[in-house]
Amino acid sequence: MAARACDQTRRDRRRAFLLGGAGIAPAVAALRTSQAQAATAAQAALPVTRYRTAAIDGVNIFYREAGPADGPVVLLLHGFPTSSHMYRNLIPLLADRYRVIAPDYPGYGQSDMPDRASFAYTFDRFGALVDALLDSLRVSRYAMYVMDYGAPVGWRLALKHPDRITGLIVQNGNAYEEDLKDFWDLIKAYWADGSPAHREALKVLVTPATTKFQYTDGVRDVSRIAPDNWVHDQALLDRPGNADIQMDLFYGYRTNLPLYPVIQEWFRARKPPTLIVCGANDQIFPAEGAHPYRRDLPDAELHLLDTGHFALKDKLDAMAPMIREFLDRRVAPH
Repeated sequence: MAARACDQTRRDRRRAFLLGGAGIAPAVAALRTSQAQAATAAQAALPVTRYRTAAIDGVNIFYREAGPADGPVVLLLHGFPTSSHMYRNLIPLLADRYRVIAPDYPGYGQSDMPDRASFAYTFDRFGALVDALLDSLRVSRYAMYVMDYGAPVGWRLALKHPDRITGLIVQNGNAYEEDLKDFWDLIKAYWADGSPAHREALKVLVTPATTKFQYTDGVRDVSRIAPDNWVHDQALLDRPGNADIQMDLFYGYRTNLPLYPVIQEWFRARKPPTLIVCGANDQIFPAEGAHPYRRDLPDAELHLLDTGHFALKDKLDAMAPMIREFLDRRVAPH
C-alpha cells in the first residue's frame, strides 16, 4: 500500500509539472518578445552619426552629421589641434532632437590638407568654407558651439549672417583680449616681427608633450581623459607639412583681435541666447576671458568647471545635460 501511494504521489507531481509547463512556454515566449521589442526600441533611440565629405570650392571638407533632417541645427566648431573628433561623444547626446553638424577645417581631421603654396590657411578662409558647406546642406539657421579656433571661425559666420545664429555655446573660446595671457607671449612675439626664429620657436606647440598638455593640464583626475585624444591629434599634426600649416594659423590668429570690438557689438545688438561653460583651470584661454562676455551679454549663463582646456573631455557628464537643457529652453523650446 505504501509503495502504491508513493507511486501515485510521483504521478501527481509529474502531472502538475507538465500542466504547469504548458503555461510556462507561452510566458517565456511573451517575455522573449517583450525583450526583443525593448531592444529594438532602445536601438532605434540611439542616433546614428554619419561621416560625409563635401567638395567645397575645390576642397574636400569632412563632416559628421546626426539627427533628424528637419531638426533645429547645432553647428559644432572644433579647436586646435583637434577636429570634429573632439565632439564624437557629445553628438549622440543631442542628435535625438537636433540636427548636429561638425566639420573639420582644411588641414585638420579627415578634410583635405591642400598645399600651402596654393591654399591660404586663414580664419577667413575657414569661415568661408564652413559657410559654403552650410549652404550646400541648406542650413540657414543654427546654434553654434565654439571652442578655441572654433570661436574666430564662428564669429566670422555671425558677422556675415547676423540673423542666422539662434544661440551660442562658448567653451574656452575667445572674444576678448583679456583672455590672451602668458601662454600667448611666444605667439605675440611672432606676431610682432614674423621672423623665422620666432616661427621656429613656436613649433614646440605641435610636439607630443604640448598636445598631451592641452588635454591634461588643469584636470584633477587624468584617468577621465582617454589617451587616444592626443594620440589621434598628434598623428595628424605629424603629417609632412602640417607643422607649417599650424605656424601659418598661429601667425594669422592676430587678425582675430580687430574683430573683437565688432563681434562684441554684435553681441549687444543681437543678444543671442548664450551658454558659457569653460574649464576654469585652462592656461590657454583662462577663466578671466569668460567673464567679459557678461558685459555685452548680461543674460548669458556662465559656468566655470574645475577642469582644463578641453573641458568636454573631462566633464561631458556635467556639460551634456547643461547644453541640452539650454538648447531645449532657449534655442528650440517645445
